[in-house]
Amino acid sequence: MMKDMLWLIRKTILTSSKDYKNLLLVIALPIVGILLSTLIYKGSGEISVTIGIVNHDVEQKVTQDTIDFMAQLEHTETSIIRESEADDLILSGELDAVLVFPEGFARGAMLGTPKPVRIESIKGAQVTGYVKSYLNAYVQNISSMGRIAGGDAAAFNDLYSGYQNSTFHLSTAKVADQSANHDVTNRTIGYLVVFMLFSAVNLSALTIRDRENRTYYRLLSSPITARSYVFSNAIVNIVLMMIQIAATLFVLTRFFHIEPGIPLWQMFLILSLFALVAVSLSQVIVAFSDSTMMANGIQTMVIMPTSLLAGCLFPISVMPEAVQRIADFLPQYWLLDTFGKLQQGGALSDIMLNVAILLAFALALSLVATYKFGRNRDTQNYV
Repeated sequence: MMKDMLWLIRKTILTSSKDYKNLLLVIALPIVGILLSTLIYKGSGEISVTIGIVNHDVEQKVTQDTIDFMAQLEHTETSIIRESEADDLILSGELDAVLVFPEGFARGAMLGTPKPVRIESIKGAQVTGYVKSYLNAYVQNISSMGRIAGGDAAAFNDLYSGYQNSTFHLSTAKVADQSANHDVTNRTIGYLVVFMLFSAVNLSALTIRDRENRTYYRLLSSPITARSYVFSNAIVNIVLMMIQIAATLFVLTRFFHIEPGIPLWQMFLILSLFALVAVSLSQVIVAFSDSTMMANGIQTMVIMPTSLLAGCLFPISVMPEAVQRIADFLPQYWLLDTFGKLQQGGALSDIMLNVAILLAFALALSLVATYKFGRNRDTQNYV
């Protein structure tokens, strides 16, 4: 039995290695995915904003302090401009946004009802949201003092002076922003998952080609069983995908110098677990296919839509809530969710449910494939 299994594994390896172009693509396509992810998310982890400031409330301490606060923000460059220059500077790209402080801003803040600061920008929410988050928090602090003072200028000045000269100190430590690296890693894993699924189906489709040229039935006329034949194909398939996974992780960390935020051995084990799911799914597709063309059609209809819904090609958060719920029934989603939890500092115990779900997918799909292969005894399709 073991001798027959080893012979089948050797035969499968020799058959699949004849088409060296396919083997090259198995390694090359994930590397292309890394390059694409790097280009998409390059520089996305840090925001740098250039802001022009128009001050119509001149010679007011509160207004000037607010302008100074915005100037001290990290990744922000400010300059005082005239309002007549604002549109041209924004359109030319010299400025990302312009803040216009209206006349009476300081007086309104002292009364607890500050006049709104107008923000002009063509860069969208990425810029305006960043500016608003800091500006609104600062202005709300000042207006709170104004409401407490109840319009009393002396009381407000006392509160404001105490706020400016507070003895409370906050110690800060700067840490590297790893969000861009995590985004690159997650998108690379998403692309790798798609390539793994297609690679698994292509290698499993060797069984269809063997049936089409009658090799499969000649093998079954020997002591070799159908179970041994399918099992040997699955072993070669898994080994090939483990090589694909190892090559992808090596290139990701050594050549592109991406820090995934997860130990490589954990990434390798989790992706190898998904390889079981990929092989099981490929066996199901092959079991329900009557020809190579039919298998190619089914894999396209199954792999691409499910990968899109699971968030392999773009973040699932951009999809509607109803569509996101569909992802709960897809193994690709649980794989990506596993990496997300580990990147956020989760322990191995936190991903046990994910691992159990992936194993359940692999077991269920393999049982379906085994049942279908056992029932498929029709030889008339390959004459």
